[in-house]
Amino acid sequence: MVEQTFIFIKPDGVERGLSETILQKFTDNNFKILHIKELTLTKEMADIHYNEHVDKPFYPDLLSFITRGPIIAAIMEKENAVEEARVLVGATNPAEAEEGTIRKEFGKNTGENVIHASDSEKSAESEIQHFFPDYVT
Repeated sequence: MVEQTFIFIKPDGVERGLSETILQKFTDNNFKILHIKELTLTKEMADIHYNEHVDKPFYPDLLSFITRGPIIAAIMEKENAVEEARVLVGATNPAEAEEGTIRKEFGKNTGENVIHASDSEKSAESEIQHFFPDYVT
């Protein structure tokens, strides 16, 4: 079934000039980019996106990292898009990610792992609405 998912290239990926290369990996894997934009997350946006982490001890560092510069947010479409994107992105910790995944190739550590991808259809729907509030599926 064709579905949509949400990804964003984190500030470390944008700063290192990896955006085009990462997006190309998606298109090479038959993802269609439906919408894309560059933005810098505000504290409020980050708090909503990382809601489950806000009270955790590592959150101030995560907040500082994710708001330090621009991200590239995108809505992607493909058969089984959520699962396929998660496979392409790889494990959160680049050291544990499979060879050929984006995080294995470009990630430095669990914090600076260059990319976020929705982990479920429900998350994708919510994240698309959060980052692209005017988008209608």
